[in-house]
Amino acid sequence: MRALHTAATGMVAQELNVQVISNNIANMRTTGYKRQRAEFQDLLYEHVSRVGTQTSTQGNILPVGIDLGGGVKTVGTPRIMTQGTIAQTGKDFDVAIRGEGFFKILRTDGTFAYTRDGSFQMDAQGRIVTAKGLVVQPGITVPANSTSVTINQQGQVSAIVAGTTTPTVLGQLTMTRFVNKAGLQPIGDNLFLETPASGTPQDGLANTDGYGDMMQGSLEQANVEAVTEISDLIAAQRAYEMNAKVISAADQMLQSTSAMIR
Repeated sequence: MRALHTAATGMVAQELNVQVISNNIANMRTTGYKRQRAEFQDLLYEHVSRVGTQTSTQGNILPVGIDLGGGVKTVGTPRIMTQGTIAQTGKDFDVAIRGEGFFKILRTDGTFAYTRDGSFQMDAQGRIVTAKGLVVQPGITVPANSTSVTINQQGQVSAIVAGTTTPTVLGQLTMTRFVNKAGLQPIGDNLFLETPASGTPQDGLANTDGYGDMMQGSLEQANVEAVTEISDLIAAQRAYEMNAKVISAADQMLQSTSAMIR
């Protein structure tokens, strides 16, 4: 019976939907996380009677047809790249981005990744790095005898070196943006990679040409809303239950048919 297969595709789709929602909820406290959304499309149809076909020699046209759908399929789990809430931390190496752009990170294999997570640290060489020890571009080293570090809205990094009273400019943090941010590939550790869908990375400076600005001592929170996720979870659960009910009803109909044959 066709209904068994159709309802089964609905159950599979809602199972994936719940998986996406659960990942969003799990990352509610992940810095810079961008929520995902499952998107679906209907499957191919069997056109038992095509609409618009001629029904008589007098030229009568069939006003409606008989189209039997095959169920549902998942077409994507795009990320919603909206701005997350900015929370103050007071830590010198915590930097939040307001607006467009990503921090550019040098990976161990020499390639670049991109992140919205600005919870940076300082390694043994004084370089500004991520929590995993990857160097934040363009590679700025803070002198060991620095008494304070300042990162302004344009991403300029300055420090007061012991024995001086005026700040010394150490370097300039750059930002990268993409034509299609949702086309970036997530690889874990709050990092993304460019893809043909994201477009070529465009490097620039904060507060210029549409790039966002930076806020020292702050971090961008995940853009996950608990109420939205819970309501979506309930809707997905009910949709799963209704598809299971269809399978149960189809099974009962088949049992009735078998009983008649006997």
